[in-house]
Amino acid sequence: MLSTKTFTTVRPFVRKVSAMGALRSKHTVPDLDYDYNELEPVISAKIMRLHHDKHHATYVANLNVAEEKVLAAQAKNDVAAQVALQPAVRFNAGGHVNHTIFWKNLIGEKNGGGQLHSSALKKAIEEQYGSLEKLSAQVNAKTAAIQGSGWGWLTFNPTVGRLDIISTANQDMASSVGHVPLLGIDAWEHAYYLDYNNVKADYFKNIWRVVNWKDVAGRYDDAVAKHKSLN
Repeated sequence: MLSTKTFTTVRPFVRKVSAMGALRSKHTVPDLDYDYNELEPVISAKIMRLHHDKHHATYVANLNVAEEKVLAAQAKNDVAAQVALQPAVRFNAGGHVNHTIFWKNLIGEKNGGGQLHSSALKKAIEEQYGSLEKLSAQVNAKTAAIQGSGWGWLTFNPTVGRLDIISTANQDMASSVGHVPLLGIDAWEHAYYLDYNNVKADYFKNIWRVVNWKDVAGRYDDAVAKHKSLN
């Protein structure tokens, strides 16, 4: 099973066929922790259904197919085929991992969305960025600058042992550049176009109203604890 919290490198997410021919378990789309209309009016139920049930499901289906092909290539000791399949594995695994984080990062306003309570994360945000409002402005600027599709991220950067703001292209994971993902903002058009049309700046501004800061804070605590254990 792909981990959404502890990815540190991008590698072929495959399991070798054992001598007994045992089959690997397939990846599945995780259930949402809330109803499709939970995030309205920020994100409509229509978008949530399409985004979760269709787009995320497509990444999962394509990842399973790609991994099956890698396993077949391994069985034949076809190194060239294994290498050729890595872009498909990387792209679809990224789509699966990024979206799995994304769903957990969100919660309706009536259930605490947008509320950052006292925590180690809140303290770190205020020390580094001054306030949540200043942080969100910087994340939005970084995300809006993406050319084409991609993700904006609030991360923990183990190299410097502190928060960081980055963007990744397409479905690349924050972990592909050595960062631990805490909060991801999907900047692909399928995440917002039905609600916001071409005014994606409004989507970036409004999504902070449904951020599940309890989830983000938990990821931060885990990242800091792991960092301390290794240093």
